[in-house]
Amino acid sequence: MTGNTTKIEDPSSTDEPKKFTFDFSYWSHDGCKEEGNGYYGPDTSHANGKKFCDQMKVYNELGVGVLENAWEGYNSTLFAYGQTGSGKSWSMVGYGVNKGIVPLYCENIFKQIEEKKAGGEKTEYEVTFSMLEIYNEQIRDLLDSKTRKGGLKCRQHPKQGFYAEGLKIVPVSSYVDIEAKTEEGTRNRTVASTAMNATSSRAHTIVGITFVQKYINAAGEETAKTSIVNLVDLAGSERAESTGATGDRLKEGAAINQSLSCLGNCIAALADNAGGKKTRVPYRDSVLTKLLKNALGGNSKTIMIAALSPADINYDETLSTLRYADRAKQIKTKSSVNEDPTAQLIRELQEENERLKESNRIWKSDHNHRRR
Repeated sequence: MTGNTTKIEDPSSTDEPKKFTFDFSYWSHDGCKEEGNGYYGPDTSHANGKKFCDQMKVYNELGVGVLENAWEGYNSTLFAYGQTGSGKSWSMVGYGVNKGIVPLYCENIFKQIEEKKAGGEKTEYEVTFSMLEIYNEQIRDLLDSKTRKGGLKCRQHPKQGFYAEGLKIVPVSSYVDIEAKTEEGTRNRTVASTAMNATSSRAHTIVGITFVQKYINAAGEETAKTSIVNLVDLAGSERAESTGATGDRLKEGAAINQSLSCLGNCIAALADNAGGKKTRVPYRDSVLTKLLKNALGGNSKTIMIAALSPADINYDETLSTLRYADRAKQIKTKSSVNEDPTAQLIRELQEENERLKESNRIWKSDHNHRRR
């Protein structure tokens, strides 16, 4: 990783290294040291210490933007993709004091709510939390200990799109509440040991946080601005011979790869559409792509983290991930503020009024200059 460029080279081949450019390219394979409290920060004595990216750097450059979008009323999605064991769950959830994007996001949204309340703002805030996993093409509610046979049904709403019917959505009033719910959901997650990862995620996990701001608009009416944030930890793509998977693990791996393949097909089709080529996007081919439809091609600001392995034996999988991410960056989504139509009209009229005032000011200044 140099700047925002990632270079990959196969030591067993004489081929030229392949280069990929992204918004950010983070190095985190080595060059770190464990601090007194257990946090992994840069080790300045190591050759790669200066370019080592810790959890806070990743959050400040990615997670803070998701939080800002929530306050403005935009939907946001952040999902991590990569082979099993490459560090997706580390980036999204983290471990102990090395908190990932999800807990840091949740912690900061409540900090900012408290700051605004202390500042005398009369806005009311509501935060709700949900957590589900897609295991073998079935939706499981991770906040419900009772497993339903066949899982939750995936339904389609004419305006809201696809959703999991019967999913438990719980109100939370503090970060402590969210932490408790996250721990409860994490305990119910489907993990298993493979030859490549002792705690491999065997399902895709989606954490949903809905943030509602209720306030009085310029017309004196009560209105609301809503933001839906989906934080997605995908199961790792894998090759059966690398993981040593057999029996149930092999079936799980096949289901994981099938849904990730469907996700890849959707990304490819959306990239083609962004390039001017009309292609049907196969959202309905898997439960994962149905639930991520809005994030991929709808009303959402979306960030993709591609987690990579530095090992030479994983060259093919790493190259595949980089190509996947390179195609994903071509997709364009159209995000809009989720607010009451009346409030939206008032805001747009106010913005138009400000634009007219500014153009009038420029015209007067230019006219006076010509007279002189």
